[in-house]
Amino acid sequence: MTVKVLAPSAARLPSDRHPLALPAAVCLLSFAVFWAAQRAAGVSMIDLLVYRAEGQTVRAGADLYAMRATEARLPTTYPPFAALLFTPLTLVGVPVLRALATAANLGLLLALAHLSLRLAGPRRPGAALWIAALAVWCEPVWTTLRYGQVNLLLAVVVLWDLTRARGHRWAGAGIGLAAALKLTPALFGLYLLLTAVTRMRGGGGNFPLAVVIRAAAVFCAATGAAAVALPHDSLRFWTSMVFEAGRVGHAEDTANQSLRGVLARLLQTGDPGLWWPAAAAVTAALGLAVAVRAELRGERAWAAMSCAVTGLLVSPVSWSHHWVWCVPVVVLLGAERSRWALLGCVFATYALWWVPHGTSRPELAQGGGQMALSALYPLAGAGFLVLAALRPWRRSRSASACSGPQGGGRRSAPLRVPGTSRSDRPL
Repeated sequence: MTVKVLAPSAARLPSDRHPLALPAAVCLLSFAVFWAAQRAAGVSMIDLLVYRAEGQTVRAGADLYAMRATEARLPTTYPPFAALLFTPLTLVGVPVLRALATAANLGLLLALAHLSLRLAGPRRPGAALWIAALAVWCEPVWTTLRYGQVNLLLAVVVLWDLTRARGHRWAGAGIGLAAALKLTPALFGLYLLLTAVTRMRGGGGNFPLAVVIRAAAVFCAATGAAAVALPHDSLRFWTSMVFEAGRVGHAEDTANQSLRGVLARLLQTGDPGLWWPAAAAVTAALGLAVAVRAELRGERAWAAMSCAVTGLLVSPVSWSHHWVWCVPVVVLLGAERSRWALLGCVFATYALWWVPHGTSRPELAQGGGQMALSALYPLAGAGFLVLAALRPWRRSRSASACSGPQGGGRRSAPLRVPGTSRSDRPL
C-alpha cells in the first residue's frame, strides 16, 4: 500500500486559508457584547446630544455660546467650526442618532487599530481586529462611546496624517482639520514646525515645513469659513470663550486626567493658580523636545505618541475619554516587545473611578492613596515620556553590548541619518 505524504503547503488548516476568519468573528462578538452592555446600562450619550443641540442652534441662528443643552445644562466648548459640522446630526431622531454614532465609533476604533499598527511598523493579518476587540473594553474607549464623543475621530484623522508619506499632497490637512474642530491637535503642528526649524538649522532640508504650511492653511480655511457663517459666535469664541477653561467643569474632577486636574486635587482647590501654567510650560517643553528628537532620529511612532501624551498632560482639561491615545501607545510598546506595554492595564482597570467622586466635589478632600488612583493616566503618560526620553541611551547601550567582546562579533545597529530615515516613506 502506498502512503502519500502531504507537503506542508497541502496540509494547511482552515485558519491558514482564511486568516481573518477567527479574529473577525472574535471582534464582531466583542462589539456585539459591548453594544448590548451599553444598551443595558442605559447610556445617555449626553455629549452627542450636546453636539446635536449645537447643530440645532446653528440652524436656528441663535447664540451658540449662550446655549445650554440636556438636563445637565451643558455649554458649547468647541470652536464654531465644530458646530457647523454638527448640523447634519439634527436630520435624524435621537434613537437613530445614538445607533449610528455607536456604529461609527466602532468603525473608527478599527481604523485606529489599523493606523496604530501602520505607525508602529508590524502589520499582521487580523492584528487590527484583535486589538479592536480588546480595546473596546478599556475605559477611555468605553467612555467615549458612552458619551458619544469625537475622540476616536480626532485620533484617526491625526494618525491618518502622520502615516502618510512626507511628500503626500494631503499630508498636514488632517492635523489642520482636527485643530479647527478642537484646538488641542494643534500641538502636532507645533511639533512638526519645531522639527522643521531644527532640521533647517542643521542643514538637513526643510521637511516638514510644507506639511506645517498645509496644516495651517486648512486650519485657517476651516476657521475662516466658520467666521463667515457664524461671525458673532466666532468673535465671541476667539476673544473670550477660548480663555475660559472653567466653563467645561471643575478642575479637580476625577475625570480630568491632566496636570491641572492632578494639581487641583493635590492642592485641594478648584483653581491651582500659577502652579498649573508653570508645570504645563515645563512639561510642554520637555515633551516636545522628546518628540522632535525622536522625529529627527526617524522614529515617527515615538515622536507622534510623545506629542499626543504631552498634549493630554498640558491641556487644561483632559477627560478620561480623551485618553483613547492609549491604544496606539500600547500598540507601539507591544511592537517594540517592551514590558512597558503593561501600561495598558492602567487603562483597563477603571481604577480612577474607585475614589469618591460626584457633584458634591469630594475630590477636594482626597487622601494620598486616592490622589494616586485619580492620577493614574497622567502618571502613565509621564512614564511613557520618560521611556521615550531614555530610549536613545538604552539603544546605544544595547548596541555597545552587541559590538563588544561579549557580543559574539555581532555588528551594532547602523546609525540613521536624518533625511534618509524610514519615516521618509509611508509607515
